[in-house]
Amino acid sequence: MLSPMLSTEALAKIDKAVAKYPPQEKQSAVMAALTIAQDEKGWLATETMDFVAQYLEMPPVAVYEVASFYTMYDMKPVGRHKLTICTNLPCALQGATKTAAYIKQKLGIGFGETTADGRFTLKEGECMGACGDAPVLIRNNKQMLCAMSNDKIDKLIEELK
Repeated sequence: MLSPMLSTEALAKIDKAVAKYPPQEKQSAVMAALTIAQDEKGWLATETMDFVAQYLEMPPVAVYEVASFYTMYDMKPVGRHKLTICTNLPCALQGATKTAAYIKQKLGIGFGETTADGRFTLKEGECMGACGDAPVLIRNNKQMLCAMSNDKIDKLIEELK
């Protein structure tokens, strides 16, 4: 029997996601399961991904492939506030590159790094589907922030400290 690595609440959420698919296709819930696991654990350690693989009856490598492909999954610890900025061409043409440089300077970190106090992690993301609202930031995979000027970034960082 699989020893629970996640809370009963998290497992219930995964079961709800699995129920959306035919029984033989439960691995289709892998993205939902990884999101639930990451929300609970803060990031996806190999042991957590292995647990998800066992729970969904799929090869661990298939879970690793999903987790490493999407920027919303963190395979190492991140700061309390993960900021992901879209740097795809449409956003870059609307100032995202300059905005990213400003955030790096403001926080004193580069992409994939976390501030010394553990508060902020900065990630580079791909298209977030809001090109008309660029530059676009996603905070903790849950909140989209649009038209991010330097003033808006200053205000956000101050609010999150």
